[in-house]
Amino acid sequence: MTEFFYEQDADLAALEGQQVAVVGYGNQGRPWALNLRDSGVSVSVHVRADESREQAIADGFEAGEIADASAADVVCVLVPDDAIPHLGLTGRPEALTVVASGYTLAFDRFAPDGDIAMVAPRMLGPEVRRCYEEGVGFITAVGVHHDATGTAQARTLAVAQAIGGLRQGAIAMTPQQEAVLDLAVEQLLSPVLTHVNTAFVLVMLELGIPLEAITTELFYSGEVERNYRLLRETGFVAQLDHHSPASQYGQLSRRGRFDQVDVAATMRELADDITSGRFADEWDAEAAAGAPRLAELRDQHAGELIKAVEDDLRAKLGPNAGPPSRG
Repeated sequence: MTEFFYEQDADLAALEGQQVAVVGYGNQGRPWALNLRDSGVSVSVHVRADESREQAIADGFEAGEIADASAADVVCVLVPDDAIPHLGLTGRPEALTVVASGYTLAFDRFAPDGDIAMVAPRMLGPEVRRCYEEGVGFITAVGVHHDATGTAQARTLAVAQAIGGLRQGAIAMTPQQEAVLDLAVEQLLSPVLTHVNTAFVLVMLELGIPLEAITTELFYSGEVERNYRLLRETGFVAQLDHHSPASQYGQLSRRGRFDQVDVAATMRELADDITSGRFADEWDAEAAAGAPRLAELRDQHAGELIKAVEDDLRAKLGPNAGPPSRG
């Protein structure tokens, strides 16, 4: 049975007298450091001597070298997964190392000494800070990967509480589960949604619907985005009542019409690439080569031509739209 954690399951006293080192001061590092400090935790920041260190000092933190983080009692490693194995962080037998993504633990890229755990906000970095300041918090995935001291669970939940990650509840997951789910959204769900959207666009074009109208219906208008927000806030059943009876009938009566398309078979193949570690190996090789295929793919699917089309439509519709100038 899946386990859930809430603020009453944690005690910040588990971090009393302990020094917490935040490694990295970017999208996740800065919000974590600020939230931890505002929760009464003793925090130091460890980054390269660049503008991120200057920002940390300006924010009032003691900032030092990454290597010095290993002396802390709790080390929160908040840099991109690719960089973690190259930081030289080894951990201490009595320390706790926390990562914000299960990737490096799931695929054996990082194995420091001592306690190891994951606190993974289901929220973009800047929103981690905003949700904390607003007092609403956010949902988090938490999991202890290795408990060497017997205190890993208590300290991990205290970290999650201190950043605001228990206010809306946390779901217990292993780093393997979190990493597979995260990668699956990117590699299984995103491509199939793109494929479906492309097919929809082609069919609508065949019916003589302008491309601008189709793309506006799909995302520029924000209607789909708001529908998903209602789905999150009220659930499927409640949000369905916001649609007209004709809309409800059309949605529900046409369910099952695509059941003959065996999407799951391809998804299982892609999922096997993830769970076997083949994707992690493939990405390691790609990154080591300077990511030439990624550059090629970005140019193909997200290049200047596509950007120009998007910019043109945004200039005509939306909050920044205006009529063309008349010379």
